[in-house]
Amino acid sequence: MKRAEMLRQVSDFSDFSRGHWLQELLCQGGESRHVQSSPDGQHLLVLQKSRPPPLPRVVAFQRHCISGADLERNWQPPQPALVGLLFLQSPVILGSWVLAIVWEHGRTEVWHFVVAVGWQLLQTLELCQGARARIVSVCSQGASLVWCEERPPLDAHSDMSKCAFRFCVCTRALEVGEQGVRLSTVGIVLHNSPEYQVLASPQHIFLVPATATFATTSKFLLIWHPEKAKLTITAPSAGFVHRKVLHSSSESDFRKLLLGSVGLLSGLAPLDIHTSAVSNSGGLLLVSTKGTVNLVEPDGTQRHIFDLEGGPLAQGSHIQLKTFGSFLACMLAGVLYLVDQNTGRLIEKKILSMKEVHFLESPGEEESIQLLTQTGIYSFSFSKSEDSSRPEPCLVEMVFEEACRYYQRRSLSTSKLTVEKLKKDGVFQAPVALSAILQHSLHQKQKPARGLQDTYAKLLNTMSLELQSFMSLEVLKTCVVCAPESEVESYCSELVEQEVSRILHSDVDKDNLAYLNSIFTSFPKAAWKATKSCLQLQQNGDGLLVARATPEVWKKVLGGPQQEEVGQNGVVPLFELICASFLRFKPKWLPSFVELTQQYVSISWAYSSKDSPEGRVPLYKRALGVLAKNKHSEADDEMELELLLCSKRPKAVLQALHLLIRLKRWQRVVEVAEKFSKLSPLLNKEIFTTLLAEFAQHRELDPYLDTLWPLCPAELTASDILTVVLQHLPHSQEDPVPFSSEGNQLTVGLLKPLLQRVVQRPCVQDEMYLDALQNSTFPPPTPPREH
Repeated sequence: MKRAEMLRQVSDFSDFSRGHWLQELLCQGGESRHVQSSPDGQHLLVLQKSRPPPLPRVVAFQRHCISGADLERNWQPPQPALVGLLFLQSPVILGSWVLAIVWEHGRTEVWHFVVAVGWQLLQTLELCQGARARIVSVCSQGASLVWCEERPPLDAHSDMSKCAFRFCVCTRALEVGEQGVRLSTVGIVLHNSPEYQVLASPQHIFLVPATATFATTSKFLLIWHPEKAKLTITAPSAGFVHRKVLHSSSESDFRKLLLGSVGLLSGLAPLDIHTSAVSNSGGLLLVSTKGTVNLVEPDGTQRHIFDLEGGPLAQGSHIQLKTFGSFLACMLAGVLYLVDQNTGRLIEKKILSMKEVHFLESPGEEESIQLLTQTGIYSFSFSKSEDSSRPEPCLVEMVFEEACRYYQRRSLSTSKLTVEKLKKDGVFQAPVALSAILQHSLHQKQKPARGLQDTYAKLLNTMSLELQSFMSLEVLKTCVVCAPESEVESYCSELVEQEVSRILHSDVDKDNLAYLNSIFTSFPKAAWKATKSCLQLQQNGDGLLVARATPEVWKKVLGGPQQEEVGQNGVVPLFELICASFLRFKPKWLPSFVELTQQYVSISWAYSSKDSPEGRVPLYKRALGVLAKNKHSEADDEMELELLLCSKRPKAVLQALHLLIRLKRWQRVVEVAEKFSKLSPLLNKEIFTTLLAEFAQHRELDPYLDTLWPLCPAELTASDILTVVLQHLPHSQEDPVPFSSEGNQLTVGLLKPLLQRVVQRPCVQDEMYLDALQNSTFPPPTPPREH
C-alpha cells in the first residue's frame, strides 16, 4: 500500500516571467478564474471571468523565465464570451502543440509559442458555419475540436422551450502546417439534440446532459467513439447500455437514435450529476449531489469509487477532480481527498490552509500531484509504506465500509453511519469478528487460529473454504491486471467461471441477477464455459445431454427472480440467460437442456404447486421467448419444433404438428403423430382428427396412409370419420360432376381401408357383453339358505 508524503514547494513564482503579477492575480479575492497548464508544464494560463474592471482576460505566464512576446487578451462584455482554452497536438512536429482560444460565436484564435520569440498568433478561424450559431461547450482530442453548438430557429419569435432539440454536436480537424492553419470540413456527430457538455478522453468523447436539459433526455449519457463512428447510449446506474454504429448522417439524428430505446429509458430516473471530469484512464468521473464518486467506463459500465464525507452537496459548492496515475485527488471546501481508484480506499485526507487551490499537470510524474496556490506550486507524491507486504488493514477497512452500507440500508435513522462510529460503538459484532478472522488468518500459513477467541476460531473453521476461494479470486484478479495481453482472455475466462460459480452457490437476488446479466453481456464465451462447468453438462455415450449439477444449483437456475420481479431495465432471469447462451454457442443442446430442467422440476416440485417454475410460465414457453428474440433464419423453425416437442405437453405437441403442416413437411408430420399418439388417448384422438381433416383437403398424406390408419382411436366410429371428412372437404367453385379430370379429389377408395378397419373391429360395448355371455353359469346359482 502507498501513503502520501508531505507537501513540498517546488516554485514560489520566482522562476516565472512576471511572477509577481501572477501572484497578484491569484491573491485577488472574489473573482472567478480558471487556471490551466500547458502539456509540457512550462506555461500557465489564467482566465479571469466577468469582473469589470478589469475586463475579462486571458494571461499566459512562462516558466523558467523564457523570454519573448507575452500573451494577453482582453474583451469587452458585449463581445461573446470565451468558452474554451484548448491545447491541440501539432501533426507537423512530434510533441509540439498549439493553443486554441475559442469564443462563443465560433471565432477561434490559434496561438503558438516559439522560444526566444514568444507567443505568435498563427491564424483566426471560424468554427461554426452559421452566423447565428452559439457554442456552449468545446473540447479537444488530438488535433481535432469537438463542440456542442446551439442553432436558434429561423423564426425569432419561436418559443424556445418548444425548440429543445436545437443543438448540434460537431467536429473539425485543425491542421497546422508550414503554410498556416487549416480547418477540415464540419463533421456532424449528432443533430437535433438537447444541450450537452462535451468532455474528451484520448479515445472517446463523453456527452453529459446539461443541467438545464429536460428530464426526459437527462436520464442517460452518450459516448462517441470517433474511430468506429459508434455512439453508446448508457444509463449506468440502471445497467442499460445500447450501442449503434452511425453509417450515414441521417442516423445521427438524436430522435431517430433513441427510437429503439424509448420504452426502456422512459422508466429511468434522471441522472444525478453535480460535477464531471475525465480520468487519465479514459473513463468519466461523476460526482452526485449525495457526494458519491463513480467512474463510467468507455463501454458504458459504471464502477463506484468513493463517498465524500459531509452528506449532500450544496448547489453552489465547487469540486475539483483530477487523476494522477492510479490515484484520484478530490478538492472540496478546502479539504483534499486522496483515493486509490482501484480499491476505493481513502489514502489520505488533508485540510489545506489555502483558500484557492488548482490542480496542475505533472509531466513525466504520473503519481505526483502538483497544486497551484497563492504562495506557489506544491508537489504531493506517494511512497510505499513499510508494512506494504501486509494488505490486511486495507482489507479490514473494506469489511467495515461494506458493513456501513449494509447496516445503513436497514437503519431507520437518518444520520449517516461511518466506519469510525462502527468501530467505536462496538454494537455490531459481525464486522468485528470478520475483521479479526481476516487479520489473523489470511497471511499466516501455520496455526492460523492462534490468538483468536474460541468463538472466532470456530467461525474460522466454518469459513475456511470461503476464505480459500476469496484468496484464490484475489490472486486471479491480480493476474488479470498484470498479465500480458495474450494471456488476459484465459485469465478472464477463469475469473468469470469463479464469479458465476460463486453467485450460483449464493442467493440469486435482484442485484446478483443484474451482475450476472452484465457478465453474460460482457464475456459471453467465458460465461458459456462457466455455465457448462457449473451445471456439469456433457454428452453420454449415446449422444444424449446429461447434467450432474446439484439440486441447489438447479433451484438457483429455475427458482430465482422472474421477469415480473426484475422489472423492465434489460435484466432477464437466469434461465433465459442460459437459454440465450445455448442458442449462441450450442443451439442443438437447447431442447435437451429444457427437457432436463423439466425432469428436475417434476422431481422437486409438486405438479400443481404455484411455486414451481412450471406453475407460472412453462419452461418451454420461456425458451421459445428467448428464441423469438434471436430468430434470424429457417434453422430457428426447426429449433422451435424441437422445443415444442421436447415439452411433451398436448398443446405444445399439437402446436408443433400444425407448424409442420404449415411447412408441408409430411414425412415429419407422420413421424410426430406416430410417436406422440402413444402418450395419451385424448392426444391420440386430437392428432388423428387433425390429420384426417388434412387428408380430406388434399392428397399430400396419401403415401403415408398405411402408417396413419393404425393410429385411429378405438372409440371413433365410421360415422364419426365420415363426419370429419365431410366437414373438411374443400369447397369447389364449379358444380360437382361424377368423374372429375382432376386427380386431387378424395374418393371412397382411399377411405375404404380405414372404414373396413373400423367396421371389422369389435365394439367396446360388444366386448363387455361378450365377457358376460361367455360366463359358464347363467343364471348364477341360488345362494344357500340359512336355517
